[in-house]
Amino acid sequence: MNKNIYIIGSGFSSLSASCYLAKEGYKVTVLEKNDTLGGRARQYKKDGFTFDLGPSWYWMPDVFERFFADFGKKPSDYYILDKLSPGYEVYFGKNDSFKISDRLEEIYQLFEEEEKGSSKHLKSFLDSAKSNYETAILDLVYKPGISPLELVNSTTIARVTQFFSTIRTQVRKNIKSQKLIQILEFPVLFLGAKPSNTPAFYNFMNYADFGLGTWHPRGGMYKVIEGMVTLATTLGVKFQVDANVEKIVVDEQNNVKGLVVNGDEIETNLVLSGADYHHTETLLNQNLRQYSEIYWAKKTFAPSSLLFYVGFDKKVKNVSHHTLFFDTDFDLHAVEIYDQPKWPTAPLFYANFTSITDRTSAPEGKEAGFFLIPLAPGIEDTEALREEYFHKIVDRFESLTNQKIKESVLFKRSFCVKDFEQEYNSYKGNAYGMANTLLQTAFLRPRIKSSKVNNLYFTGQLTVPGPGVPPALISGKIASDLIKKNQL
Repeated sequence: MNKNIYIIGSGFSSLSASCYLAKEGYKVTVLEKNDTLGGRARQYKKDGFTFDLGPSWYWMPDVFERFFADFGKKPSDYYILDKLSPGYEVYFGKNDSFKISDRLEEIYQLFEEEEKGSSKHLKSFLDSAKSNYETAILDLVYKPGISPLELVNSTTIARVTQFFSTIRTQVRKNIKSQKLIQILEFPVLFLGAKPSNTPAFYNFMNYADFGLGTWHPRGGMYKVIEGMVTLATTLGVKFQVDANVEKIVVDEQNNVKGLVVNGDEIETNLVLSGADYHHTETLLNQNLRQYSEIYWAKKTFAPSSLLFYVGFDKKVKNVSHHTLFFDTDFDLHAVEIYDQPKWPTAPLFYANFTSITDRTSAPEGKEAGFFLIPLAPGIEDTEALREEYFHKIVDRFESLTNQKIKESVLFKRSFCVKDFEQEYNSYKGNAYGMANTLLQTAFLRPRIKSSKVNNLYFTGQLTVPGPGVPPALISGKIASDLIKKNQL
């Protein structure tokens, strides 16, 4: 049995797979093209400020616990978690915001105050969401996406109608308040698709939100990366940074033969790629690629993003650690991402101020701000457009939260479509991978095992189970299990 494997990329899925494979006795080497580990979850530090460049939400803590438990460890062995209260805040207009508590009873009360009778419907909705969560997390999401039969059992048969209805239909059946509707439809945005295109079964994200709460690793999400790297290292995994994979070498029998890294060929006959799936296939000759450019062009990709990392010389008021700004037309913004791609007319946006709850992320008396605008992947990206949209959202931010912050900016760094392409080889500069729509779920997603090249495997947000940090951890386990099975 071949026990030597190279993994391309060092994001969450790659790190997860590296740990599982090393535990099984594989000699694992992780190759990262950038100068630091973590893939899209890298960290940026400047003048005493610390920013997570990518993922900033810690949801589904049980998935992290299960990952570390597989190695006899706990998250607390590597980082400290704080539960956020409120979990997040949502602005709908000037002096009009809802704080989402970390306690269900307070959330029920919030709903009831906004719409009489809605708490009863919310309880029923969350009962369904919890049941779906248990079904998904304990069973479905750990399937390798090889066959439709993976989805067929007594539990899923009982829920079959939920795969042909949508989150939007389910949410709006009993809730009428547009504010409450937006709060309930928000979590599926992590799956990368519109609520009108996301199967109702995925309401389990609402249980992840209200039921399990929002957490923060002290020191930032990069602490999770550091913990996983530490674990992997103790298991014997080797890491190489500034290691750009330029080609996957395949022999005449279509077996992996090696990799070209920074111009030099490395011999190996087993490769797992956690890099962008489309990009990885461009490292192969055309006849060895499973999916054509037409295939990729037809797929629904999750949004790209315009991100700003901003250091402020004062504390910011009237916001929470996570703050969402839903004061503009949700549906119009969705159309301008998915249906008629363009720079949004009046974008919804998200702001994150980790230094409100985490003193390590900014100097005393100052604030670290992270702003995100979802965008259509593949659109034009210029410095002028970035600057225009920074002023658009900051003007609204100032108005909605009754404060001035522009003159308090010490520095700002932006990250957008071009950067996702250059830094991560991301298809059309998408930020989150391929959306989890009905026709892009489970076995309908790109394969983990190449059908054309022997001993070439894939992991990450374009494979099963889909976008997000917890799914990435699971994807790494799925890929490692399949490799182990096929190598026996």
